Amino acid sequence: MKKPMPEFFSEKIQEAKEQFERTIDCKHTEFDDLYPYMNEQPQFFWYKRYVAWQDLLTIVRLAQELDIDWQTEFQNSQVSFIKNKVLDAKVLDEWYGKKRTEA
Repeated sequence: MKKPMPEFFSEKIQEAKEQFERTIDCKHTEFDDLYPYMNEQPQFFWYKRYVAWQDLLTIVRLAQELDIDWQTEFQNSQVSFIKNKVLDAKVLDEWYGKKRTEA
């Protein structure tokens, strides 16, 4: 059975968001399975985040081109980060809505 396009994109956006959030939290992602030998490299975590971020931006861009509302899946601050497109420390620190501090 075919899914309606908005439902399909909503699922894809949620999957991409979850993968990106897993990279913020330094949790296992699908990307780890592709490059298991890289897990020990410090730069791998940044690279993994950039890949997940780009995936999220790509799906959002496609949703926009199809006039599918994607913003309801995110907090206002997250929408702003996505619209700015730049992945930096502020995005990682404030993605969940409050500045994270190391315990």
